[in-house]
Amino acid sequence: MDVTAVAEAVAAKVARAIPADMKVRLKIPYALRRIPAEDLSTWLPVPSAPEAGDVVLCRVETIGRNTALDLAGGRRSTLHPGDLICVAFGNRYATRQFEAYARADGEACDLFSIGGLCGRVESKHESVADPTKLRLLGAVGDASGRPLRLRDFGLPPVPTSAHPRVVAVCGSSMDAGKTHTLMSVIIGLRQAGVPVAGIKLTGTATGRDTWTAADAGACVALDFTDGGFPSTYLCPLEDLLALYKLLLGHAARAGARWAVVEIADGLLQGETTALLRSTRFRETVSAWLFATGDPLAAVGGVSLLRSWAIEPLAISGIVSMSPLGAQEVRKGTGLPCLTAAELQAGTLNAQLLGRGQGVA
Repeated sequence: MDVTAVAEAVAAKVARAIPADMKVRLKIPYALRRIPAEDLSTWLPVPSAPEAGDVVLCRVETIGRNTALDLAGGRRSTLHPGDLICVAFGNRYATRQFEAYARADGEACDLFSIGGLCGRVESKHESVADPTKLRLLGAVGDASGRPLRLRDFGLPPVPTSAHPRVVAVCGSSMDAGKTHTLMSVIIGLRQAGVPVAGIKLTGTATGRDTWTAADAGACVALDFTDGGFPSTYLCPLEDLLALYKLLLGHAARAGARWAVVEIADGLLQGETTALLRSTRFRETVSAWLFATGDPLAAVGGVSLLRSWAIEPLAISGIVSMSPLGAQEVRKGTGLPCLTAAELQAGTLNAQLLGRGQGVA
């Protein structure tokens, strides 16, 4: 296979079939897992104005922060210069990693998510290495030459008259322990034999979170990529509410009586704030858990939540690993601070199941 020759043909606006030997080498990430392999068929010109969800073919130029990809099949693959990868343009908001947007500088772009998102990094945390650099080789199309976009492969709506009851997990910041809290609540409810779904409603594509929920025993594990979103940064509230309804519908179809729903990032992040201040979202939630890393963040976060008419059932997350920290949380908020082990043992089951085991 002569990559240069095919690229030159594509640059001349001629759609070409992706050569078989190239397809064998392609690494397909988690973000693209809903796209059938047979639809990754044609090589199209580089998009002049990329949009979030556009699927493109890239070559890895230099390795930076992201040294691996979560593959669609569930394996983590180490990246090397010269690797050929399919990725999707997206946006990212991560206070401890990257701020990035769905755009390119000619043929240059950055890989900024282990789940397979690309764009241009606008800013980064000082402790984080520069992003892995990619060269755009072209867009990817189906057999008819139609460009692939993630939204075309989202789950279809399912008719349902009832949804699972919801435990919503929010947090004070990135890396506060939200996903571990979600996992622990799932395990706790499974101790009572309750079919429970795990849903990552907002965030940036990565396999870890849904795989964590599945490994905890969720009857179905879903995230925003199942709705065709590479990430949810900059998504309008109406789109998020429609996505939420879609994912709850599929959780109900899988037999879930409860769903543990994680909201990414911290309370001050734009989409998180919009969701939590939305009456339409809040009225669907049966119980709230707040994950945080330290007692002061717990006090400030609970105060903000209460101003939005949200009363958490308990505090958990990183802070619960310290007995003294948990003591300060209880004193400062008046709420229990539960460890992962306590959640997994079903400490909250009586309170949750007392609110109803059926669908709402």
